[in-house]
Amino acid sequence: MINKELGGLSFAKCILYSFNYGEINALNKLGDWRGVYNLMLEASGKLEYAGAECLLLCANTLHQFADELAGKVSIPLINIAEATALEVNRRQFSKVGLLGTKITMEAEFYRNKLHQHGIDVLVPQNDDRDFIHETILSELLRNVILEKSKLRFLRIMNDLRQKGAEAIILGCTEIPLLIKPEDTDLLLIDTLQIHCQAAVRFALNEN
Repeated sequence: MINKELGGLSFAKCILYSFNYGEINALNKLGDWRGVYNLMLEASGKLEYAGAECLLLCANTLHQFADELAGKVSIPLINIAEATALEVNRRQFSKVGLLGTKITMEAEFYRNKLHQHGIDVLVPQNDDRDFIHETILSELLRNVILEKSKLRFLRIMNDLRQKGAEAIILGCTEIPLLIKPEDTDLLLIDTLQIHCQAAVRFALNEN
């Protein structure tokens, strides 16, 4: 995206801290949310020390810690849920479906950001939430793409449409591996793309 804006051989400078998701998943299973937060805090401090001028958590679920973490670092944190809410507003939708991990769908941190912008949020029923979560962890995180999983996702999305959703937020950065725009006539809100666009706007405004 930076290259598209600046042309030539210009690209974004990035400092990447990549987690072992197995450690995060183990803490999640124990319900040790402070343990996960401490991993985020330690990594954020290292990125800031290395010279990062803004911070991105490149996963929707980890944004359960975003507001607290933003108060602990001196550089801006670009919040994926906030950026998504602004994009939904820009497209003038008032009710959307939200897909993601169980934490993203069931906790308040994501929905609150949308509600603050006047957006109503629908999530799948409980067994569908279980299915989506398990598909993300056991298939998509391992780059396993199954047609039967895609078909059930599409049924879940259509159910949300029947309940009034005007668009579907793909609130997990792995879901676009499975669900493509050409798979449905429902409008898809790709949070990965939105987050990247917000980071690019920040970088170009700052430099």
